[in-house]
Amino acid sequence: MAKTKAATRRAPGRPGGKRTGPAPARKAGLGDWIRAARLATLPLSAASVVLGTAVAFVFRGDEDGPGWHWWRAAACLAVAVCLQIGVNFANDYSDGVRGTDAVRSGPRRLTASGAARPRTVLVVALVFFALAAVAGLIITWRTGHWWLIAVGAVCILAAWFYTGGRRPYGYYALGEVAVFVFFGLVATLGTQFVLIGRVTEDGWLAAVASGAFATATILIANTRDRANDRAAGKRTLSVLIGDLPSRILYVVLLAVPYVVAAVYGTFYADQAWYAYFTLLITVPAAIIAIAARTPRELVTVLRLTALGSLAFALLLGWAIAF
Repeated sequence: MAKTKAATRRAPGRPGGKRTGPAPARKAGLGDWIRAARLATLPLSAASVVLGTAVAFVFRGDEDGPGWHWWRAAACLAVAVCLQIGVNFANDYSDGVRGTDAVRSGPRRLTASGAARPRTVLVVALVFFALAAVAGLIITWRTGHWWLIAVGAVCILAAWFYTGGRRPYGYYALGEVAVFVFFGLVATLGTQFVLIGRVTEDGWLAAVASGAFATATILIANTRDRANDRAAGKRTLSVLIGDLPSRILYVVLLAVPYVVAAVYGTFYADQAWYAYFTLLITVPAAIIAIAARTPRELVTVLRLTALGSLAFALLLGWAIAF
């Protein structure tokens, strides 16, 4: 009788008093928040600003230009990086509350895993959007181009509605288009305009190169998550066209910057051919992308692509500017 009472006093569940059911989620620590910012993707936004600065630096001594201000380039970098971190946290929040990230192939997300409260993740996203807005307002105030406020507002709205709102466009195969436009064209050409007050032909070429890298990165990320996205009703481009076509399109996008480098090397700057050294990074990425069998391998491809984009921007940017 005594033994029965003792057993009754134990925690309910299996023999020995152990709890049943899933273990509670571990609360997010500093490292989890840093990983949620997806720092490995930040070279993409930096690459666009590097190329935009390079194509502007060529005209630093132009009599019609506004003069050279390094702080403007730094402010453009702050806008790009803060926007990217903001959209990363916004995606974590929106996909988490929708249930899209309930089953994931990639790294765990704060909201979906229960490691952080959804409201907290949302607040962090809004803080980074606000920081981007502040940097953008400073640029607008100092340059006097007040219409840039509208451009910044569109960028923030695009970042939010990628996976947020009732009809997020990222769920309708438009994510790659938006990334090419905002992380390629707008970021690169916007940087050039802020620095010299105009956009040039070679600026468009640089913007296409950075946009291709950014688009390739999101495409391979969506290819990694294709099965889970399809099950969750998220119709990304990779879900629509299939696995192998997605991988082939990734390789095509990865080749575009090198076509741009060839044009630069032929018509603008002989040193642009040095950008081909980054093939040491991007060729392995392309090979792994085609042959990969597991999501973990595609995560490696994503990181190599982001790293390759920054290395390419630095080498091509140096060739253009000097």
